[in-house]
Amino acid sequence: MGGSDLQWCFSQVKGAIDEDVAEADIISTVEFNYSGDLLATGDKGGRVVIFQKEQENKSRPHSRGEYNVYSTFQSHEPEFDYLKSLEIEEKINKIRWLPQQNAAHFLLSTNDKTIKLWKISERDKRAEGYNLKDEDGRLRDPFRITALRVPILKPMDLMVEASPRRIFANAHTYHINSISVNSDHETYLSADDLRINLWHLEITDRSFNIVDIKPVNMEELTEVITAAEFHPRQCNVFVYSSSKGTVRLCDMRSSALCDRHSKFFEEPEDPSSRSFFSEIISSISDVKFSHSGRYMMTRDYLSVKVWDLNMETRPVETYQVHEYLRSKLCSLYENDCIFDKFECCWNGSDGALMTGSYNNFFRMFDRSTRRDVTLEASRESSKPRAILKPRKVCTGGKRKKDEISVDSLDFNKKILHTAWHPLQNIIAVAATNNLYIFQDKVN
Repeated sequence: MGGSDLQWCFSQVKGAIDEDVAEADIISTVEFNYSGDLLATGDKGGRVVIFQKEQENKSRPHSRGEYNVYSTFQSHEPEFDYLKSLEIEEKINKIRWLPQQNAAHFLLSTNDKTIKLWKISERDKRAEGYNLKDEDGRLRDPFRITALRVPILKPMDLMVEASPRRIFANAHTYHINSISVNSDHETYLSADDLRINLWHLEITDRSFNIVDIKPVNMEELTEVITAAEFHPRQCNVFVYSSSKGTVRLCDMRSSALCDRHSKFFEEPEDPSSRSFFSEIISSISDVKFSHSGRYMMTRDYLSVKVWDLNMETRPVETYQVHEYLRSKLCSLYENDCIFDKFECCWNGSDGALMTGSYNNFFRMFDRSTRRDVTLEASRESSKPRAILKPRKVCTGGKRKKDEISVDSLDFNKKILHTAWHPLQNIIAVAATNNLYIFQDKVN
């Protein structure tokens, strides 16, 4: 079930076709829940939109597996920090689902400073026949109440309610870049540039600082934390990546403050390829454990690496995402694209990986066959069940007719956020303000 051997088909696209996109509509995170039946997106305007997968319908076979809007709510509002004279934007940095325990769904969403726990629940009945108030909601005069009646539940149109259950605030001095729910389903971590905090889902007024890399003298600061994630099975283990291209694995059993790591993953640098940009492009923008927990994947600017947790000296697999950009680093530095933070994700069986690139391209790598494919999220190929054609980028010399030249890539169209359904070959790809959903031909 590798990603590149499959034929991927267009399934849906959500979002407006405006030429000039409002900043608030740009999607900033995409996340499937544990079953894959719900798909959440967050945007720069602080909104969360949840899509629900349609059940199979014999009369409409084409709608199978379609995701339709289930709930939309404003998660965060813009704030102002009067002490620091700073605006705190409402942009949703990350969404993480909690495993479902009952009929309701819970998710964590965060902006730069505040994490919120949301409950998404359905209501299709309402109570009628109150004693103390009329049907229109006005309180009745107690002297007029002569008989008691039992309220009854009457069916009503389905309503999906999103209500904030907890607000975890005031624990981060710097911008939150990661949240990760622990496998104990009771705690989660949140990471900013210099610290990682451990929270209990029930307790909002205190968190434990488990990593602190802030130097006594800020002029000595050499690296920042870029991402952090809990191990999917061992509740005491987590990793965090840094802007220096390293990953530290920590064990919370060894000490309360995990400033000393248990494992340190770093690939030795090839001195021959060293350049002015080496440090910037080696910064890790995302780290993700495989579902099995044996491997982890890191994404830096030009490549995706897979590490075996038992081998710290070098990755077991390295995949070049867009090596043709190496000659363009100078102009990418000038237009700030070199600081883009691409995310990466595993498929449900850990056999394939996906990550984004420029020009609305995204890349898939099959771990067993070592084959890879470049696909494009575009409305040109957005006919239902249309098979996506692999795209090729040509770096020099003569260009074949179906190739695109490096110089004509659009660096404003970038795919930073992608998600893979945990059980099926369905992928969600965020391209600016549009959400594309693709599935394999079999699906």
